[in-house]
Amino acid sequence: MNRREFLKGTAWMGALAAAGCASDGAVKLGSGVGGSMHGFAVAPLNRVRVGVVGIGNRGSDAARRLSTVPGIDVVAICDIRPERFAITQAKLKKNGKPPAKEYRGKDGWKRLCEADDIDVVYVITGWFEHAMISVYAMKHGKHAFMEVPAAVTVDECWELVETAEKTHRHCMMLENCNYGETETLALNLCQSGALGDILHADCAYIHDLRRNCYQTGRDGYGDYWRLKYNAAHKGNAYPTHGLGPVCWYMDVNRGDRLDYLVSLECRQTGFERYAKEIYGADKEHPWKKNVKVAMGDMNTTLVRTVNGKSIMIQHDVTSPRPYTRHNLVSGTKGAFWGMPWREKGQDMWRVAIEGKCGEGAHEWWVKDSEKGREIEEKYRHPMWREAGAIAKLAGGHGGKDFMMDLRWAYCLQNGLPLDIDVYDTATWSCIVDLSERSVRSGSMPQKVPDFTKGGWKTAKPIGDMTIDLAKLDLNEKQRSLIGRQKSTF
Repeated sequence: MNRREFLKGTAWMGALAAAGCASDGAVKLGSGVGGSMHGFAVAPLNRVRVGVVGIGNRGSDAARRLSTVPGIDVVAICDIRPERFAITQAKLKKNGKPPAKEYRGKDGWKRLCEADDIDVVYVITGWFEHAMISVYAMKHGKHAFMEVPAAVTVDECWELVETAEKTHRHCMMLENCNYGETETLALNLCQSGALGDILHADCAYIHDLRRNCYQTGRDGYGDYWRLKYNAAHKGNAYPTHGLGPVCWYMDVNRGDRLDYLVSLECRQTGFERYAKEIYGADKEHPWKKNVKVAMGDMNTTLVRTVNGKSIMIQHDVTSPRPYTRHNLVSGTKGAFWGMPWREKGQDMWRVAIEGKCGEGAHEWWVKDSEKGREIEEKYRHPMWREAGAIAKLAGGHGGKDFMMDLRWAYCLQNGLPLDIDVYDTATWSCIVDLSERSVRSGSMPQKVPDFTKGGWKTAKPIGDMTIDLAKLDLNEKQRSLIGRQKSTF
């Protein structure tokens, strides 16, 4: 269904919106007559000039990391907090880069988007501003790259899609987990046919953020914005870390698409219990024990695709559990289970593959076993085989952040389509809104809109994403690391 059909078919949700659900239909755009963004590419850019909007803890480190990516120039930074500029400029200087132009104040992001010396606007603000800033950037001729989720309502998702189609600007959600060493290994296993036909996946974002949500400083969220969101909303607020890689495994938007979902969640205890025990009635804190939180501790959302595949997505940021994203993918010949645990700071995984049909797979081969090492050597993704050493040097969640930035920069410099397009960006993000609608309606099924308008039927699956290092302007240290890595594999 297209956007209008989707809005017409969900008109009954108005009553739920009045009860607290996000409203949809507020923005009335055209039908996206600019053309499909599947396979879209722009003329090669010799250097990619980036403006970073939001230089808090994550944004400031992103500016540092981007300044180490061959072919990228961080030319502008923006924030509403004056103290953030000196911190970020110092990081650029340490990497031998010139100072970036500073855009300050509440309207600084608009002036940055309007500037004529920027190619990419890199948005790292709170969730509520991602879509707004990205749309404005595209309308002013910039490619828009934004942190996850890209949008928090279905309407915002449609606006991103239709703006990208009209302006013919890239709109990519910065889903770093799609570029992780473990996730790309799983992608290679799926694409090679080693696991057979992929039928089901489990994925999740389970991360105890109680302490972070009740802070605003270095380890928290400015003005408690993430806690405020959880206090007002239900559903899965952060689905894309798990869902993004799974959609690649299953060729979603490239031969298949998400059809509908149902969602439910347990009752909420974690946030309120934490506030009561840690802050209490006598502590001066804006969010002490009397503040109610709507979001249940664990949300479970089930999705079915048009071609009959199933996905379980979970979200829990309040329970005292170790961090995990599950990342389990199951096919007709075997299964891969990423991140079931961690050892010595590394994400561990297991794989099981049936020999002959009917014999079954009765044990897991773990990463550090002999068989596991054979699997890793055979199916290690070309990106990590070629550039893994410099990615880990740059850092950012084990190097996946750098690998993501290296790949999109490489695509822009060589006139290639991006791996994550605007349809992926919208499809993965719309789960935020749809899961809340389902929870508030007693787990009623919710149709997932077809943002591709039928384009998923002919779009090609994700390619090998090879990076030709010979085309990159590597520094001396990066060249040395690449040489050592090639002698290892």
